[in-house]
Order: sequence, then structure tokens, then C-alpha cells
Amino acid sequence: MTAASIVLVDTMIVIEAVDTGCWNAIAGQLRVATSVECAEELRRGDVSSSLRYPDAHRLDAGERDLLALATDLSDPFELCSCDKAAVSAIHALGYSDHLVSLEGLARRVGARPRRTLRRQYTEQAMRSWKTALLLGQPL
Repeated sequence: MTAASIVLVDTMIVIEAVDTGCWNAIAGQLRVATSVECAEELRRGDVSSSLRYPDAHRLDAGERDLLALATDLSDPFELCSCDKAAVSAIHALGYSDHLVSLEGLARRVGARPRRTLRRQYTEQAMRSWKTALLLGQPL
């Protein structure tokens, strides 16, 4: 990805990045964006569209809006999510190559988490999910 790339993040990624001390490095070195709904969730503390995905109803409203935003972008982008339903939707929409883990973002900017990241935020989990989806297995 180039320096002009956009990294789309969902609510849970922001919360984990802040909790582990990675957020300032990520937000300071990358072009980070989110959906209005995710921003509202962060403001409310609630962690629980136009998207062409038949199971969009399974997604949290913030994730749904974030994916809709991703499908409308003309700039190169990456999408960082730890939610299996969102990862499945991204794959179904043909954007698997755009997926990145929080651990991957933190490594890229040289951030060292204060504590071990939970499994769903790791490179290992993201690789496992991508592999399963490529093999036609549900997450």
C-alpha cells in the first residue's frame, strides 16, 4: 500500500488500539478513516445501507456503513476489522486482499502494544479466516 492509502477501521479496532497503546502511532502515521456510525458508536460507547451483500443484516450498523464506504472508494484502501461477519462480507464483495489485522497495522508503524492483542486482532487469526473463506468454509 502507498502512503496515500486509506485504512478503514471499525469501532472494535479503535477500542483495542487505544487500550493497547497503538492508536496514536497508527493514527499519526496512516490515513485512518471510519464511518459516521462507527464514530457515533465510539462517542456513545456502544460497541455492538447501500451495501450490496445479501447478509448485510448480520452486520453491526457501523461495520455495514464502513463496508459501503469501502465499496465506493476510488483510492487504494485497506480495511481493518476483527469481526468474522464483516470479514466474511468483505470476502464476498471481492475485497479480501484489502483486509489487514490490527497487529499488522501496529507492526507497520512500529507500535508495540502494552499487552498481548486478543486473538481476533492478530495476523494469525486474519490468515486463518482468509484461508477458510478461500476454501469455501464459513467463519
